[in-house]
Amino acid sequence: MTTRSNIPLESLLVTLPVTFHDVLQTINANTLGIVFIVNQDRKLVGALTDGDARRDLLRGAGLSDLITHDSAFFNKSPHYLPFDCEIGAIWKLFEQGVRCIPLVDAAHRIVDFSTRARIRQFMVLQPDVGEQEISNVLECVTSGWISSQGSFIGKFERAFSDYLGGGHAIAVSNGTVALQLALTTLGIGRGDEVIVPDFTFGASINAIIHAGATPVLTDVNPDTWTIDLDDVRSRITPRTRAVMPVHLYGQPAHIDEIISLAREKGLLVVEDCAEGMGATYKNRRVGLDGDATCFSFFANKSITTGEGGMVVFRDVEMAKRARILRDHGMNPQKRYWHDHAGFNFRMTNMQAAVGVAQMDRVEELLGRKKAIFQAYDDLLSAHPGINLLPKNDWSENSYWLYTIILDGYEDGVRDQLITNLGFRGIDARPGFYPMHQMAPYRDYGTGPYPVSTRLSANAISLPSSFGLSNDEIAHIVEIFVDELSRFSRDNVCVQ
Repeated sequence: MTTRSNIPLESLLVTLPVTFHDVLQTINANTLGIVFIVNQDRKLVGALTDGDARRDLLRGAGLSDLITHDSAFFNKSPHYLPFDCEIGAIWKLFEQGVRCIPLVDAAHRIVDFSTRARIRQFMVLQPDVGEQEISNVLECVTSGWISSQGSFIGKFERAFSDYLGGGHAIAVSNGTVALQLALTTLGIGRGDEVIVPDFTFGASINAIIHAGATPVLTDVNPDTWTIDLDDVRSRITPRTRAVMPVHLYGQPAHIDEIISLAREKGLLVVEDCAEGMGATYKNRRVGLDGDATCFSFFANKSITTGEGGMVVFRDVEMAKRARILRDHGMNPQKRYWHDHAGFNFRMTNMQAAVGVAQMDRVEELLGRKKAIFQAYDDLLSAHPGINLLPKNDWSENSYWLYTIILDGYEDGVRDQLITNLGFRGIDARPGFYPMHQMAPYRDYGTGPYPVSTRLSANAISLPSSFGLSNDEIAHIVEIFVDELSRFSRDNVCVQ
């Protein structure tokens, strides 16, 4: 198996001017036998190996001597590659005997490095922002319309409603306040209970609390990882006003059954679709079934505005009320006159400008994510000890974040695996922690939540950025399988 090493990039860099003593101290600390010399702007200037330094000292250089730009002590033409080069280019240099390769950006700044043990850093999720997004933002800046007024807000809302096929979309500052605005607009607050899954991100429950209502935690279905209908039914009380299904990791919940139960019990449905942009349920796009559906456009989402969110209402009157509450509760016809104690949940025109360009590319972006998921599935589907994301014939995932479940490993293996992957440049993440286990939310849980607890303890998310190539995915999987093989199943660790 490949040797692992946890070497930060900074331990490979020295900035001119620098003494021989400091160079040797840095080489000794990083254990790779080399330093890369950079200027004050972090641009690559050269490289110096431990052998080079010893030879220079034997020729008469002193430990306190300064190495400067004009010095002949270091290699001014070291090997380097662009940070986004293909993996094959990196291996080609390794085959030529290069042990450590600096990876540079367009300005020649070192941003990463490659060794045989660590090809480069693969971030779990990165946005894809193109020229049109930048052009739209520049239009905002040059026109002066940078805050919450400007043409891009309306364009973004209309484009979003058109994509869903209906509804009344309202852009807000982030996905969490989208949930809070939805709840408040629908009249849910103090004295009300909202049923929400235990296995979710904290924004779901935080929005309920800040709307003044009481969250009621329920377990999730092991086949979908989403809210369990039987558990929901058992937790309905006279105070229950709404159910908040979460389309977790892009997997739609059983929304028809949830709507049917809600109508039977006189409840509202507020969908948390922060991770579900582009998901489909029974061949229709998720987002128009509940009384309100909320989306997130954080930087790691399938489309982004940096921060940002959208709440979509089915009822036009609710949408009108939400627009007023979003804007401080001010009367639309009488400036500075407040009809409600509202919020400042507005999206900026610059955020919306990015969103408009992203919506123009939405099918392209979602298609690329689907291909990434398929590549992972092809490589991991037959591997023992791994359960893939849920699949069924009535829904399609949004392909947000590639997440799998380790099956049959002892407690702690998932967390150690994440650490080991990090040593080798793979930015993996744990699953969301169950809400009932965290101090702010313990009072809202009344059961062991076995499914939520099991899924959370064994979930691991792998890099899912738009730009991943099939070669890179194969490399990530190779490292993942190698590291996983260090542990045996059936609760026996063989580190």
